[in-house]
Amino acid sequence: MAASSMKDIKLRIKSVESTMQITKAMELVASSKLRHAKMRAEATRPYFTTLHDCLTDIAYGNTDFSSPYVQKREVKKACYIVVAGDRGLAGGYNNNVFKELAQQIEGKNVCTLPIGKKAVEYCQRSGLEILTEEYSVAENVSLGDCFAISRMLCKQYCKGEFDELYVVYTNFVSMLSQQPGTLKMLPIRYEREQAKNAAESLTIYEPSTEAVYDAIVPEYVGGLLWGAMAESVASEQGARRTAMDAASKNASEMIEDLSLRYNRARQGAITQEITEIVAGAEA
Repeated sequence: MAASSMKDIKLRIKSVESTMQITKAMELVASSKLRHAKMRAEATRPYFTTLHDCLTDIAYGNTDFSSPYVQKREVKKACYIVVAGDRGLAGGYNNNVFKELAQQIEGKNVCTLPIGKKAVEYCQRSGLEILTEEYSVAENVSLGDCFAISRMLCKQYCKGEFDELYVVYTNFVSMLSQQPGTLKMLPIRYEREQAKNAAESLTIYEPSTEAVYDAIVPEYVGGLLWGAMAESVASEQGARRTAMDAASKNASEMIEDLSLRYNRARQGAITQEITEIVAGAEA
């Protein structure tokens, strides 16, 4: 009986050791990807910051400015871009994004554009309207894809197919902290009273201020989306690294506990054998 118990414990130890090797390997891979993702996220921020400043200068430097991208209208339908991962084993990364989305769309008429396999699966399960499933693999979404998405959505926005555009993503705070959030992309905030008080710009735009502004907005939205993608990828790798580190520590503790139980069982078996030998010798 003791031999059988010892064999089961030994097999369990080998199984946990194999699992720990996998979690350690995944942690190292996530750490390597995290460095690149973090650098990319930091490199994207100046791009759309510059575009935002340019849009602000155009809008507030002209008192007679008007654009469909800044006009407020009755919200009959909203569009949400949802950025999630392609796989699990990343702690609460995907679930936190979906909780944020569920909170934002509650009671609203919405359509979605999911990016990432998990996002597509969630939108399908929830019965949400999906504009396209073309970007179901988040790892394959490039900067060019972000601009293609932006141009498509801006065109639909101008046609009135939806009245607001948001992106739900995860903001990379640090290697140990990732915060899901929602960013409003369209319409762009524009305060007409502030524009009246601003000094008129000396820059002349051809063919017109509105035409230049409307041409820049899709690039700006694409830049925002690329920035959200970069933040989300970095957050996913950070969450996966933390989860795999915790799993490796748990496996190590489990191995120590099993080793202790194995030694106790072995000690009990040896004690029983000695007792039997002594009893036999006395008989």
